[in-house]
Amino acid sequence: MIANQGRAELVTALAPCRTAFLGTGLTSGLINLLYLTGSFFMLEVYDRVIPSRSVPTLVGLMGLALVLYVFQGALEMLRSRVLARIGASLDEALSGRVFDLVVRAPLKGAPPADGLLPLRDLDQVRAFLAGGGPSALFDLPWLPVYLAICVLFHPLIGAMALGGATVLALLTWLTDRVTREPARAATGHGLRRNGLAEAGRRNAEVLAALGMQDRLAARWAGANREYMDAQARVADVAGGIGALSKVFRLALQSGVLALGAWLVIHDEASAGVIIASSILVSRALAPAELAIANWKGFVQARQAWARLAELLARIPAAGQPHALPPPSRELTVEGVSIAPPGTLRVVVQDLSLGLKAGQGLGVIGPSASGKSSLVRALVGVWPPGRGKVRLDGAALDQWSSADLGRHLGYLPQEVELFAGTIADNICRFEPKPDPELVIAAARAAGAHALILRLSEGYDTRIGEGGAGLSAGQRQRVGLARALYRDPFLVVLDEPNANLDNEGEAALTQAILGVRRRGGICVVVAHRPSALAAVDLVLMMAEGRAQAFGPKDEVFRRVLRPAPAPVPTPDTGDDARADARLDAPPVPAAPLQESA
Repeated sequence: MIANQGRAELVTALAPCRTAFLGTGLTSGLINLLYLTGSFFMLEVYDRVIPSRSVPTLVGLMGLALVLYVFQGALEMLRSRVLARIGASLDEALSGRVFDLVVRAPLKGAPPADGLLPLRDLDQVRAFLAGGGPSALFDLPWLPVYLAICVLFHPLIGAMALGGATVLALLTWLTDRVTREPARAATGHGLRRNGLAEAGRRNAEVLAALGMQDRLAARWAGANREYMDAQARVADVAGGIGALSKVFRLALQSGVLALGAWLVIHDEASAGVIIASSILVSRALAPAELAIANWKGFVQARQAWARLAELLARIPAAGQPHALPPPSRELTVEGVSIAPPGTLRVVVQDLSLGLKAGQGLGVIGPSASGKSSLVRALVGVWPPGRGKVRLDGAALDQWSSADLGRHLGYLPQEVELFAGTIADNICRFEPKPDPELVIAAARAAGAHALILRLSEGYDTRIGEGGAGLSAGQRQRVGLARALYRDPFLVVLDEPNANLDNEGEAALTQAILGVRRRGGICVVVAHRPSALAAVDLVLMMAEGRAQAFGPKDEVFRRVLRPAPAPVPTPDTGDDARADARLDAPPVPAAPLQESA
């Protein structure tokens, strides 16, 4: 049922092309009728021109044949262009949806091994539609017509042509059977190969620093070898059967010539039948041979179509909810339990809290306590398995992503910037941003002076992932992006991980700025300095809230001093320990929740 929904969406995307497909079918019919030109021309030459020795008849036949050939060529060119336009129309109808699949699949726990596979599948289907495969499929229904004309020439010629068509049909069926699994295996090995290459590209620095490049290269070479072996098996089988079908068709054509000569010798057919029937049988079997030659592309397109249908069904298109007013009062978390997408492992259990406008919440706890999972739910990245996250009483799923994004600021642990200018990244790639708002966001993040020191200021271009900036600079620009247009809810996950003292001071002022203007700020931190500007603290451990309330009270109950370091020449005797925010909580009665 689910797969049928995906196929229905694909069929709907092709629905506007129905008229084009109908026109292609009619054009194919005319083309196949014009394919008879050569056969009947030879028949007339041998049966009329040569016995009568009439040059005007020959000239007339040649002129007529030339005109028909011109029409045939024009129609074939038209058919190929229409098929190419059908592929382009399918791409236009589905490209946005497929991009949506690429970016949403990781959030739904349904990413393919190769994250760009849906785009490649769409390319595969489009390329097949624009290639010679559909033409062969449109020509195949005309095979009985050719066979019927062969029977009219002589029943024995028709029987031989029918036998040849049967053999080619069996070869086509055999091609499908023996190439299906190798093609699927080749796709799987290709995904693994591409995944290793992408991982190597993303982690080039680690590979170089740790001397791992040769080892990863060996793993990639193994995956590539398996991929090439699978591709070779597909090519060998398809090529072998294709060669067999071609040789068989040529042999059959010669056999028809011999049969025609035998019939002429026994006065059962005219001399023109010899050549005409040979050409006709060859033309009748050409679509089957062409289908076998294009079968590899057909199998790959069919598998790509099936994968797209499955993914479209698993990730339905997002609807457009009714527009809601901007949130301005509160954030409420109601009995939320969270599991990473695609898994059943609950990492946050039955968590409830409420924040009012102007409040700041610090989330602390040991690693793997569910802090980052919680903030992903707060910004709608991971939908809760149970419970609701609400802004001013409206659950997050009552907003569209575009509408909700205007009211949210989010700085993840791993700051990812996009290829473009600094200003593009801060304004979230708005088509026509207000420069004043971009500068205001940078000032709020304390990044304005930093950006002005770059080579071209706000127009400085950066590469994918923020290439060209240090980790601290990326974090400051990411903070400015989170603060763009003064969102109501700002969620910062480890925002001071790469900041120096100046950056931490700017972060504190940014959090205070959010609170002063009536926003809500949630900060996940392991270092106390990041929580200087918050008034509430949530302590988490093993996915549960251990304490929630005013910052000073929670700190008194849950923080444990770190052991004093042993004096060394580097640290000196005046080295002192800081309180640890990631230490297990000291057993204590949970605090009452604050308003």
